[in-house]
Amino acid sequence: MDRVGIERAVWFGDAELIPDAHRAAGWTVAVDGISQSFVDLADPTYLKFPYVAWIAQAVDRHWPAGTAVSATYLGGAGCTLPRYVAATRPGSEQTAFELDEPLVELVREHLALDEVPGLEVRVQDGRAGIREAPDGSTDLVVLDVFRAGSVATELATVEFLTDIARVLRPGGLFAANFWDGGELEFALRAVAAVGEVFRHVLVLAEPAVLLRHRAGNIVVVASTRDLPKAGLDAWGAAAANRMSCLTLPQLAAVAGTAAPLTEATPHTTPVPPVRKERF
Repeated sequence: MDRVGIERAVWFGDAELIPDAHRAAGWTVAVDGISQSFVDLADPTYLKFPYVAWIAQAVDRHWPAGTAVSATYLGGAGCTLPRYVAATRPGSEQTAFELDEPLVELVREHLALDEVPGLEVRVQDGRAGIREAPDGSTDLVVLDVFRAGSVATELATVEFLTDIARVLRPGGLFAANFWDGGELEFALRAVAAVGEVFRHVLVLAEPAVLLRHRAGNIVVVASTRDLPKAGLDAWGAAAANRMSCLTLPQLAAVAGTAAPLTEATPHTTPVPPVRKERF
């Protein structure tokens, strides 16, 4: 039986659930033609988007395999990473904050959101959710917030990252997905802000993005304890992955530096829009 795509107006645009041509249970969640998530209902460990796989690799190397964690996600859409963590770390307690209520309901109706063990999705601004959270209440925080194709630059300030660090348990992991291109003005400022708050920081990206050849995802992972750079280096060097893992000094040598992003000095120049997909 052929699967049929589903369209619905949501708060931040027109959402689509698009059946994948190659995976029988695979669906792309898109808003205004821009991919937000890919979900395989039969195999939640399948991660189609490279940046999602980078974050998963950092998580997998930060804690022993199968160890349950508590996790908080800012940005939900299809909840790809919460599904992955639920499948690979049974018993994990997870909360995802997603502001777009119609999008949450669309995913709940058609992509089995309520069947993800241990996951609670809250229709709430993630910034408010973090500010209400108790100190040391979660092991993992993932920041992946876009409004259709617009980057939420206000969530990468030193002040907000300090609040994220507050809710992390000692040795916890913070991961953020940013998007930039051109001179990487926003990304370098965001990375510098992370470095102001966390002692250990790694930047994961495709070399072409770091060399300013094109726009793309830049993932930052950070912690108060050592990060698994050697393992990420080895994984990223595999031909199929094409991911570079850099320390802050290595990033500075490749791409330069910038002043940290703060609430008093926000990012004001346009960030290249996230590219639209053809389905």
